[in-house]
Amino acid sequence: MNKLQVVRYTGADAQNWDEFIDRSNNGTIFHKRSFLSYHPPDRFSEDSLLFFKKGRLLAVLPAARRHGDEHKLLISHPGASFGGFVVRKDLALRDAMRLVRALVDYAKQQHYGGVDMTLPPGIYLHRPSNYLDFALYKAGFRYRKREVSSVIGLPDEAEQVIRLFSPESRRNVHRAQKLGVQVAQEHDYANFYDILRQNLRMRHNIVPTHTLDELQHLVQMFPDDIVLFGARAEERMIAGIVLFNANALSTLAFYISHDEAYQKYRAVNLLFYEVCRWCVHQGFRYLDFGLFTVNMEPNWGLARFKEGF
Repeated sequence: MNKLQVVRYTGADAQNWDEFIDRSNNGTIFHKRSFLSYHPPDRFSEDSLLFFKKGRLLAVLPAARRHGDEHKLLISHPGASFGGFVVRKDLALRDAMRLVRALVDYAKQQHYGGVDMTLPPGIYLHRPSNYLDFALYKAGFRYRKREVSSVIGLPDEAEQVIRLFSPESRRNVHRAQKLGVQVAQEHDYANFYDILRQNLRMRHNIVPTHTLDELQHLVQMFPDDIVLFGARAEERMIAGIVLFNANALSTLAFYISHDEAYQKYRAVNLLFYEVCRWCVHQGFRYLDFGLFTVNMEPNWGLARFKEGF
């Protein structure tokens, strides 16, 4: 097969890279250099790649080097939720196989002991395709683990949203409305972050993925694509959801949190009702709830809650 030209990413490629993401079949905000740039340059050992066919950009791969116990690995960029190849909408199967072969050859030339990538869920593909999955499998790649992500397929009309919900979720939406909970798009990230930090520490003994400064910096960089919805009662924020609009098809509920002291208001149910309605008006086809498994172990309570929508 005709060989592709593989070029290591440099800062001079940033604009061309991001413009390609916007035109691609499966690119998201998490693949963009403008998103990845919020990390300090010395945080990761950058080794992202561009793949050219006859001088035309065919694909990009955000990646970094990781030194394991035995082998140096080329991995999906640690600064992003999703990785893997970002490709054109008209990618042919032969070119998918060329891409994987070029990646494997590059990894061998650079003395990598392996390649580990996190592929985006299928809801982020404008044109459904398993060409890359097939090409990776045929080249010897295997799944290291699988996680479950919950997704809402959004209706055509906002008025149809409530019909998606289970009877229990509908009751909780109506309860929140009767108790006077108000939901609106907000900019009070500091208040929400306090709720989020306390909730994660109490439930899982972990900290948020981003610091407050990093989150606010990302909001400044992507004011139209990172959105906070807050729920208020008793003159204070009691719950919130931060959406990352990943691409034109799908938005991701990256952070979801509530104040346990105000659980009786069922604010998160009303939040998701209003968020789904907003998503319909914005033209999204899917709302990605995010994972409810960790290292392939389900959180059954979280699964039940999310399945209620």
